[in-house]
Amino acid sequence: MTITRWDPFREVVALQNRVNSLFREMNEADNPLTTASFVPAVDVYEDAKKVVLKLEVPGMDEKDLDIRVENNTLTVKGERKFEKDEKEENFHRIERRYGSFYRAFTLPSTVDTGNVQANYNAGVLKLELSKKAEAQPKQIKVNVGGQSKVEDKKEERELVGAR
Repeated sequence: MTITRWDPFREVVALQNRVNSLFREMNEADNPLTTASFVPAVDVYEDAKKVVLKLEVPGMDEKDLDIRVENNTLTVKGERKFEKDEKEENFHRIERRYGSFYRAFTLPSTVDTGNVQANYNAGVLKLELSKKAEAQPKQIKVNVGGQSKVEDKKEERELVGAR
């Protein structure tokens, strides 16, 4: 009987090797350069009047982008194609992703889905979704003695700046 030393990481290394082989098999398809998909990075922010999304999709034409709003869901689809006029055997490294992508965003009920603007500039797709009028904040003036507090503070600031 042989004595085998116990290695707590042996099973972890074996699992890692199996997962690596699965990924290697997926990447060794017929044409991995054009079948691999990618997910563009996106920034989402909002202010009082709109929700803005910025997607990074460099190297794409605007005709290759498909933007739709349906049932309070914004979908952005597209495809970045590999340039076929370059000879593949001359490449030393290919790190950019090619293929199709699909992103879906659930919109809040405060967004007016009928008022969406899309701009594409320098590889960035900017989508501006206006909020509904009833969802935008409103400032309420407080009247004291026939004159509002907001106006009084404005006059005080003007006087302070004049000193």
